[in-house]
Amino acid sequence: MSSEPHPTAILTGASGGIGAAIVAELLSLGYQVYGIGRDFSKKDSPKATEFFHPVELDLTDTAALTDYLVPLQKKHAVSLLVNNAGVGYFGLHEELNSRKIHEMVMVNVEVPMLLSQLFLRDLKQLRGQIINISSVTAHKSNPHGCAYGATKAALSSFSSSLFDEARKYGVRITGIHPDMTVSNFYRNADFDTDGDVQCSLTPQDVASAVRSVITARDGMVITDITLKPQLHRLHRK
Repeated sequence: MSSEPHPTAILTGASGGIGAAIVAELLSLGYQVYGIGRDFSKKDSPKATEFFHPVELDLTDTAALTDYLVPLQKKHAVSLLVNNAGVGYFGLHEELNSRKIHEMVMVNVEVPMLLSQLFLRDLKQLRGQIINISSVTAHKSNPHGCAYGATKAALSSFSSSLFDEARKYGVRITGIHPDMTVSNFYRNADFDTDGDVQCSLTPQDVASAVRSVITARDGMVITDITLKPQLHRLHRK
């Protein structure tokens, strides 16, 4: 990793839910974390500390994102990038509009590609790591979520191809594919997770998978993890 006493990690979607759980895991592993999110005033948002730096940015403003990260890159050697932020709109495809489609493509695909490109040379030098939080939808047909599933399939394909491209430099790249997880992610859908704990994942489940990926021994790479609850059951809002 880095020669710094606390290796530096960049995490998107850090202001709540899965992101907040990942922040706690990264801090417990000794990372200095720069967490990017839209709003850290929420009750479950991680608070600023000596080693956690909340960064309020809109990921769709890629110019502002780059303007923030380029100087940071010169100051810290980033050895871990976690692309966790995601946007989903659900329903019949003709009911979507161009703004929603554009937002999903940008946040779910373009931003992870952009950040990976920005930090890849550093990650090669440090034998660092990229973790992309994709979705179980990447591996199946998704009626009522065609565009969302397509963006996650693209992210998973990108993860796999980039690993094959960068593995000889010691870079580890992993795609994590969670199923339904308790969060406010489904606020834009007409369905939600069932209340039974066996019917959905928790943010901590995903964060624990992130920890397992990071702590895997040198020379062994977990390239793909799929997380599912024991039961499959949804409810209509």
